[in-house]
Amino acid sequence: MEVADIFRDHGAAWRAVNAGHVSLGQLKVMSAIERCRTAALGGHVERCEDCDHTSIAYNSCRNRHCPKCQGAVARDWLEARQADLLPVPYYHVVFTLPAPVADIAYQNNKLVYDMLFKASAETMLTIAVDPRHLGARIGITAVLHTWGSAMTHHPHVHMIVPGGGISADGKSWVSCKPGFFLPVRVLSRLFRRLFLQMLAAAHDDDRLTFFGNHQRLADRPAFAAYLKPLRKAEWVVYAKRPFGGPEAVLAYLSRYTHRVAISNSRLIKADQTGVTFTYKDYRVEGRERYRTMTLTPAEFIRRFLIHVLPKGFHRIRHYGFLANGARVDNIARLRKLLHAPQPIEPDDDGQQAAQDEPDGPERLCPCCGGRMITIEVFRAGQTPRYQPAPEGIDSS
Repeated sequence: MEVADIFRDHGAAWRAVNAGHVSLGQLKVMSAIERCRTAALGGHVERCEDCDHTSIAYNSCRNRHCPKCQGAVARDWLEARQADLLPVPYYHVVFTLPAPVADIAYQNNKLVYDMLFKASAETMLTIAVDPRHLGARIGITAVLHTWGSAMTHHPHVHMIVPGGGISADGKSWVSCKPGFFLPVRVLSRLFRRLFLQMLAAAHDDDRLTFFGNHQRLADRPAFAAYLKPLRKAEWVVYAKRPFGGPEAVLAYLSRYTHRVAISNSRLIKADQTGVTFTYKDYRVEGRERYRTMTLTPAEFIRRFLIHVLPKGFHRIRHYGFLANGARVDNIARLRKLLHAPQPIEPDDDGQQAAQDEPDGPERLCPCCGGRMITIEVFRAGQTPRYQPAPEGIDSS
């Protein structure tokens, strides 16, 4: 059971009913997922060197919203980030937009999601550099999620942050208190103020658009009245105790960096009447929080597609001493300050050997364990000349 199966079975009818109300980006995501790992994208034929077992492997779509394509991308990204890990505790911080603001983000996703990144990062950097709290420049890896467990619209940013930072003079590492990073209440109130300032400025510059029940918010007094209760409400900021070590950080990052609205593993069944999947009810503790939900195929597709990001939008960003421009130099300097060994660089011979090796892990024959080799590559829409033998027929 896969999201692709649901799109193939119900996508055409859904597109016909919703014609004119679906963005080009959403249509491209649907097409990519439907074609992923099918003959429509081409592929290659593999054969075992020992028993001649033959199999066909179709190409993936590589779309960042495809559940089947995110595993390999996540592994590559995590390997690249391994050199950035420091021998210090790491903290998990989450900034969440309240529901009334999430409604505005639904109709202005690129602009409001960008505000969410900027306001949350500025909040963390400002409070951390304050001598009353940490008094240091921190580093942040931030990841945007736009969904709740039931695929509802729930924009929030996950942050993975080392437990300390660079001192004002740049000559020492300043550690946070054991088990405590930054005060959540202070973070929440600064985040609220910064975000609402950005939102009001965008409205003053006519950069926000409103549709349906929210059309009235185009009027400035109506918009001010809409935001007024939010200026006193408590905005949710969550901070989790530190991880065990660098390996635990990488394992945790893999759960957040390259996820999509729902994974194939959560799907239970799908037919003409509904799609059933598992979700977490965070209001309940223990095993009882794991429940099942059934949506009509049309509603399932709608919920999935509201999480398609605008073209070119970066959902993983780095701030502070982890900002892309100076990250490598900052990490090298911090390793010296922390007396941590530098990552081992491969010598020329090692690099040459790596270049001579085939791309990807070696595939083994499911029948005898022998080495599978590629015997044919075929393009999109083509039929391979070599076909696997039917089950029960000895191809040798």
